[in-house]
Amino acid sequence: MGLGADGEKGESWEVGKSKSSNSTRKKKKDEEATGCWVRLRFVGSCFSSRSKVDSSVSGISTHCAESKSPNDTSIDHPVAPLVPSTTTSNASNSSTSKLEEELKVSSRLRKFAFNDLKWATRNFRPESLLGEGGFGCVFKGWIEENGTAPVKPGTGLTVAVKTLNHDGLQGHKEWLAEVSFLGDLIHPNLVKLIGYCIEDDQRLLVYEFMPRGSLENHLFRRSLPLPWSIRMRIALGAARGLAFLHEEAQRPVIYRDFKTSNILLDADYNAKLSDFGLAKDGPEGDKTHVSTRVMGTYGYAAPEYVMTGHLTSRSDVYSFGVVLLEMLSGRRSMDKNRPNGEHNLVEWARPHLGERRKFYKLIDPRLEGHFSIKGAQKAAQLAARCLNRDPKARPLMSEVVEDLKPLPGLKDMASSSYYFQTMQSDRVGSSPNARNGLRSQAGSFSRNGQQHPRSLSIPNGSQASPYHRQFQLNSPKPNGKP
Repeated sequence: MGLGADGEKGESWEVGKSKSSNSTRKKKKDEEATGCWVRLRFVGSCFSSRSKVDSSVSGISTHCAESKSPNDTSIDHPVAPLVPSTTTSNASNSSTSKLEEELKVSSRLRKFAFNDLKWATRNFRPESLLGEGGFGCVFKGWIEENGTAPVKPGTGLTVAVKTLNHDGLQGHKEWLAEVSFLGDLIHPNLVKLIGYCIEDDQRLLVYEFMPRGSLENHLFRRSLPLPWSIRMRIALGAARGLAFLHEEAQRPVIYRDFKTSNILLDADYNAKLSDFGLAKDGPEGDKTHVSTRVMGTYGYAAPEYVMTGHLTSRSDVYSFGVVLLEMLSGRRSMDKNRPNGEHNLVEWARPHLGERRKFYKLIDPRLEGHFSIKGAQKAAQLAARCLNRDPKARPLMSEVVEDLKPLPGLKDMASSSYYFQTMQSDRVGSSPNARNGLRSQAGSFSRNGQQHPRSLSIPNGSQASPYHRQFQLNSPKPNGKP
């Protein structure tokens, strides 16, 4: 999933171009060749894995065609639409009013007409496509600030419109779950559901637009690495979102699908949880768990949940530990392209988590020492607690929040410490690749120990690589943002 602020000239969707001529008679074929497009009868039926989407990501998590790699392994996805795609006539005959009775609609949600959303997204054209997932496609649109009518692109309120794919892996049941949970749950670290549309067999959801895209995109698809302080800030925001669901919501909620692609970022890199299609109400009364069909993503799901189907809030805590490891290491939870023994991030990292002198092996080498030593140690220790094989030994998310609060502000950068130089020496002795990396870093220092001009001094006194200039939190608001 791409990013790029709304309204910026650099924003692009990089959709494959048609090889046909410019003849208007072949316009329809040109649109089909671009990749993900919309069949007007079934709005969510996007297809073509060849599509390469690099755009501002919506306010709801999606898996772009570009992101469908062998490393992304779903455990299971529900196929439970109330109206099967093979019987569309039944969908048309179903009364909209009866379907709306199924919805637990919050009074704050706006009800959209399908035609309004069609115009808001410029007829669901490929240039408006933000991404594609099991639910369907997500398109960028513009609506009135306080209404439902479409407006000119770049004006009004920028939104993300998610369509239900009738032939997709997720169906009506998950659409209802989205409306039910996000209609009631309001928190700064949860993506905001603005409204919905339900007409005949059409199911659409309208979300706030998230201009920075997903954490997954920043960690694994960008050439410039996320600075350490922003990583910890994102971790803290995501932890607050889970803590709210588990401990502060009127009825406890188990998120069940916590992963980097479901953590979206606003213009200031504030994290918000998205995609509540797999969320479940937590156990009530004397119950200790919820028994349910195992769903989620390999590499993130807690082992006891995968084995037994017993779901608890500690299952989410485990998933948080995996994501925290990904943020520390810059590695995916599952990566078959890694050497043998390193495919599974958690299993590879466990031996290093508990030892003070080994934790540095976990740190993303692209940070080049621009991370807090104390912060990295505490984050590694916290990840180890979250990943404890005994669910009862894992911390509450409120405890995780307290542990994370001081980390974004720590300034003891490893690059300026003797300890880091020692760690780098150890790396040289154990890894040829690391040896080459140290030589390149050594090139930034002169013989008298003075730092090369390519490293920049920042106000707090620590050193930052040039890429840090790309991540100013107080960046200008994108055009069209409220």
